[in-house]
Amino acid sequence: MSGGLYSTGSKDFDKTLDMSKVMPYGDTMNDGKVQLSFTLPLPAGAEATEAAKQLIKKMGLDNPQVVFFKELTPGFTFFNCYGNCMHSVDYTSIYVPQVESTVMTMEETDTYLKEHVGRPLVVVGASTGTDAHTVGIDAIMNMKGYAGHYGLERYEMFDAYNLGSQVLNEDFIAKALELKADALLVSQTVTQKDVHIKNMIELVEMLEAEGLRHKVILACGGPRISHELAKELGYDAGFGLNSYATDVGSYIAQEFVRRKEETK
Repeated sequence: MSGGLYSTGSKDFDKTLDMSKVMPYGDTMNDGKVQLSFTLPLPAGAEATEAAKQLIKKMGLDNPQVVFFKELTPGFTFFNCYGNCMHSVDYTSIYVPQVESTVMTMEETDTYLKEHVGRPLVVVGASTGTDAHTVGIDAIMNMKGYAGHYGLERYEMFDAYNLGSQVLNEDFIAKALELKADALLVSQTVTQKDVHIKNMIELVEMLEAEGLRHKVILACGGPRISHELAKELGYDAGFGLNSYATDVGSYIAQEFVRRKEETK
């Protein structure tokens, strides 16, 4: 496969791109160049630099180079390094489960819901359990949104309720019942010792025990959340890094309509 999109002033530049043998790219195609940084609990000096190089070799990288180092505090040195990775990956064999929906703008989602539902959908979101971080749920729910993507509160066809952080699962469910929620959004940022996994499973089990699981769209999100993990834990969808309100809102709208059509 020709890498015609790649250009350079040098006629010797390797533009060959084999999608079954993808390698890191640094200065030229397929050169395997990798940049990495780390701190060693060693005082700055020639010995520490050599230790960094040996460590890079043990990582499986050839031609290790230390291009910068600085002692952070006595006995600890930070390194910026380069090395050559000789391994490749077969990109053509990779499959990653993803949320199946077409991303629409806020205006398109509102129009879609007006045409197919005729009323605003009630969405309740929170950072549940002991999680005190609200950046993620605020980015999806709050009116101002994040990075130019308005949150669900600004949508005409969503009634969005952001319950904030450290919301117990039982309180989350109680509020969802009170508001007659169509969709529940769970944000999880704290993942030490897999506390988010336990909390997310607990919510699903509680919804199932109350006979509510099939009555709501249940989605989750966070920096270490994937759609594959979400499905494994019993959720309908999972949104990880670089997900915005447009992604979540589009999915909720289309999934609600899909379920509505199935019941006809």
